[in-house]
Amino acid sequence: MEQERTMTGKTVEEAIEVALRELDVGREEAEVEIISRGKPGFLGIGAELAKVKVRKITGSQSAATFAMETVTNILGATGAQTLATLRSAHDQQSGGPVIDISGEDSGLLIGRRGETLRALQFMVNMIVNKKLEGEDVRVALDVERYRERRSNSLQDLAKTVAEKVASSGRAITLEPMSPADRRVVHVTLADHPRVTTQSAGFGEQRKVTIAPKRG
Repeated sequence: MEQERTMTGKTVEEAIEVALRELDVGREEAEVEIISRGKPGFLGIGAELAKVKVRKITGSQSAATFAMETVTNILGATGAQTLATLRSAHDQQSGGPVIDISGEDSGLLIGRRGETLRALQFMVNMIVNKKLEGEDVRVALDVERYRERRSNSLQDLAKTVAEKVASSGRAITLEPMSPADRRVVHVTLADHPRVTTQSAGFGEQRKVTIAPKRG
């Protein structure tokens, strides 16, 4: 039985739906790689079709299937106009399935500085790991590539502040951040020749200070 299909469509969703039908699988049973989101063009001129690659999840990736079912059930219970798509059954960086959430109400799931998204991710992981006893599954959720955009923004901020600190010789403390956001700052500046970073504070008020290297 075929395990993978590459498909095009006027939109990403159209391409995904056609590929799912071709593979005869449900959305929670497939991993979706978006190759191109396409272009609408002007009056049809220069338009490009969206292109996706859809892979059927194998038996060894059952954690991803259950994670998708869990997310879909939670989203359905909220009544929000959203749709979950499995970006990766097992992402090397996150250590588990990565699920994207899209749709007209998806922005509501991010919250202030991603707090709602982190809470939703915590809930999903708790349910999944309770169901799959003996397995350490780490499910990562993203909304309209929010985490990617947030990470890029934090990297730019860290580099800008680092240059100010290096030129002025004075330390700068950033606003309170989540553990994940603080990690982005620390990693970004880990090899910087002129500044160092450290975290201080407690709980939600924990902050990162960027300081000049001494000596």
